[in-house]
Amino acid sequence: MTGVIIKSTGSWYWVRTETHKQYQCRIRGKFRTKGIKSTNPVTVGDHVEFELEEKTNTGVITKIRDRKNYIVRKSVKLSKQTHIIAANIDVAFLIVTLDHPPTFPPFIDRFLATAEAYHIEAVLLFNKMDLLDEELDHKKNKLLQIYRKIGYTCLEISATEGTNVDQVKEMMLGKISMFSGHSGVGKSTLINAIAPELNLKTAEISTQHKQGQHTTTFAEMFPISTEPESYIIDTPGIKGFGVVDFEPNEIGDFFPEFFTRKHLCKFNNCLHVNEPKCAIKKALEEGEIAPSRYRSYLQMLEGDETHYRTVKYDL
Repeated sequence: MTGVIIKSTGSWYWVRTETHKQYQCRIRGKFRTKGIKSTNPVTVGDHVEFELEEKTNTGVITKIRDRKNYIVRKSVKLSKQTHIIAANIDVAFLIVTLDHPPTFPPFIDRFLATAEAYHIEAVLLFNKMDLLDEELDHKKNKLLQIYRKIGYTCLEISATEGTNVDQVKEMMLGKISMFSGHSGVGKSTLINAIAPELNLKTAEISTQHKQGQHTTTFAEMFPISTEPESYIIDTPGIKGFGVVDFEPNEIGDFFPEFFTRKHLCKFNNCLHVNEPKCAIKKALEEGEIAPSRYRSYLQMLEGDETHYRTVKYDL
C-alpha cells in the first residue's frame, strides 16, 4: 500500500492513502541506521510504502520514496543531528512579525537560504499589520523594500482581521504549502482564517517575554476544501534556524543578490570577505546589497549558530 505522511509524533506516523483512508504506522529500525543523521528519518509530506500488520489496523512503513525536496534545520537539542521539517513542498510561507514576538533578519535570511538550497519557493507573510505603531511600520517597510528588491514575494496580512488572507489562499491553490515561523507569530490563527474547518488551537502571547506559546507540537499536513486540491503543512514554532551542510564557498549562491553578481568578482572562489575587486562588497558599498543581508551571510560563513537569534542589528 502507498500513501503520504500527514502527521508524525516521533514514533507513530499517520499515512493517508489515495482513497483518503488513514493508517497509523511505525518504521522498521533499519531506517534509523541507514546513514540518515536526522532525528526523524520519515517526515510529513513523505510518500511511503507500507504493509498492514495482521489482526490490527496499524502498519509498518517499508520504503520512503524519493523526495522532490525537503526543508531541514539543525536540531536544537542534538547539535550534530538535523531535523527535517517537511518534504515535497511546493511553497514555504515564513510568517514574520515585527513585535509580539519579533522576527529578526538573521532568522529570515537563514530560512530563505535553506529554501534556496533545496529549491523551494519561499514567501514572506508580514502578519499583525493591524498592531503596528509608527516605528514598527517604518521597520516593516524597510524589510519589505529589502526582500522585494531581491525578488521575494512579500505580503502584508492580518490573520485576525482577515487582511489579504484571500491572496494567501490563492497562492496555495493546488499546492502543498508549509507554514513556519516563531511561536506566537500567528500560524494557527492564519490557517484557521484560510480553512476554518480545521479549527486549530491558538494561544495567547506571553506579555512578559513577547514569546508565543507552543500550540503545534508536531508537524501535520491537512487537506483543505479547495479546487484544485490543496494541502497545508502546519509546523511547530521554531526558535532558531541552524543551517545544515552548507559549504563556505556555496553559501553566497543561496543569496540571490550575491549569486547574480559573483561572476563579476576577480576570483572564482571569492568568499566576499577580504578579497580584492569583490563585486559583492562593491554592491554593498553602493547600497545595492542590504547591510543586514551581508551580516547574515558573514554569520553563516563563520558557522555562528548561537547568538544570531536575538541580534537586533540595523537594516
